[in-house]
Amino acid sequence: MKITKAVIPAAGLGTRVLPATKALPKEMLPIVDKPAIQYIVEEAAASGITDILIVTNRGKELIENHFDRCPELEQRLLQNNKIEAFNEVVNISKLANIYFLRQKETSGLGHAVNCARSFVGNEPFAVLYGDDVIIGNDPACAQLIRAYNEFGHAVLGINKVAREDISKYSSLKVEHIRENVFSCTDMVEKPSENEILSLYSVLGRCILTPDIFNILDKIKPGVGGEIQLTDAMKILANTVGMTAVEFTGTRYDMGNKLGIMKACVEIALKHPKIGANFKDYLKSIITTF
Repeated sequence: MKITKAVIPAAGLGTRVLPATKALPKEMLPIVDKPAIQYIVEEAAASGITDILIVTNRGKELIENHFDRCPELEQRLLQNNKIEAFNEVVNISKLANIYFLRQKETSGLGHAVNCARSFVGNEPFAVLYGDDVIIGNDPACAQLIRAYNEFGHAVLGINKVAREDISKYSSLKVEHIRENVFSCTDMVEKPSENEILSLYSVLGRCILTPDIFNILDKIKPGVGGEIQLTDAMKILANTVGMTAVEFTGTRYDMGNKLGIMKACVEIALKHPKIGANFKDYLKSIITTF
């Protein structure tokens, strides 16, 4: 079955980047001239996704406003003959069919995904984490969809994490199939030193099958007292198995202050309008620090 639906959990409070996120959703933090979540939606659309559910919570209305039309702004741009800017803002609302649902309680990533049950129905679907921006020539989501089409299992987007950081992520038991493709048969969320299965972790992307919902209904709160998506995926991995793809592209953690700055600098350097001037600026100030 062709994968055309995606879920973007975007209900987190962004506590790691306060005070910037006190009133501004972390998903709306700008990377040069676009908010972070627009990069994620563009990746999904470039991967063949046509319908996207963004799971938010109270105080995240700015996300919905961003993907809506803005007649007053559009009219002003046309009046001032700013056609390029007009096309840019109009095209945001045409990236995909975008829907919104509030997660009424902040009970974890697994709970957020479970809120999407009615939207997903009986179809496989992509999950793109709302604070992970991945930039590359081949969209990360598309890489996972190709693996699903080949193997027919749920798919994890993975990369290696430094050993000193693995306790902040998940740790996977994987077996190499070929090139950047693995099978995954077990995982643990935020492992202690003696629980580490490997340095591979799920990082921001996965393809899930609808049987994940029945599992999410049954699991108990895990790390942090929340319904952990990793705990549900662990059951999938233990029973029917999962595929894992070591995706290409550069991942930026937009829930981390350093990750935000890396994204802003590196994407600005590649920006067609300001990249060259920004590079010159960095060269001019680097010796002063």
